[in-house]
Amino acid sequence: MSILPKSRHVYINCPFDQDYQPLFSAIVFGVSDLGFVVRCALESDDAGEIRLSKIQALIEQCRFGIHDLSRVTSDATTGLPRFNMPLELGLFLGCKRFGPPKQNRKHTLILDSEPFRYQQYISNIAGQDIKCHYDRPEDAIQHVRDWLRTASNDKSLPGGGEVVRHYRQFQIDLPGLCSDSALEPRQLTFSDLRMLVNAWVKAIR
Repeated sequence: MSILPKSRHVYINCPFDQDYQPLFSAIVFGVSDLGFVVRCALESDDAGEIRLSKIQALIEQCRFGIHDLSRVTSDATTGLPRFNMPLELGLFLGCKRFGPPKQNRKHTLILDSEPFRYQQYISNIAGQDIKCHYDRPEDAIQHVRDWLRTASNDKSLPGGGEVVRHYRQFQIDLPGLCSDSALEPRQLTFSDLRMLVNAWVKAIR
């Protein structure tokens, strides 16, 4: 039985390394501040669960998907590129195209770090509207806001500038929030981050 994608769930497909963390945190914050639910592969840490099966289930459950291809680069050790992000993008687009009617209302945001860089390694998506964040968290937030406003047709969403202002204040408040919860800011898990963001957003509403 196919699953009806949840109308405000957003799947995030991106790297999870330390260098990408500022962008990841900004995207998680932006999605949450706009009233949507962040989903990603890090939310479950079950060693008995096959990773690809987990990703497929998450994609099936989410109406929206954010796919950042900015880290499709050669690994310094192996010299080979990282293709996890394009693979998950393909799964998301395939689910929309070939899945049951419940899945064809999916919407996708594709991000990269530079204009037209993606044409060098995945030219088949040249017809897509790729947005560039230039490795700037605040640019990523703006793109996420504008896309969700259009894709969800939710006219009540605040402007990108307002979400960025919230994000800046959250960053200032984060050390204190972590202290209150006995957490280390540099060692936050995805679940920790999502909890702190949701609590902060709820407190200012």
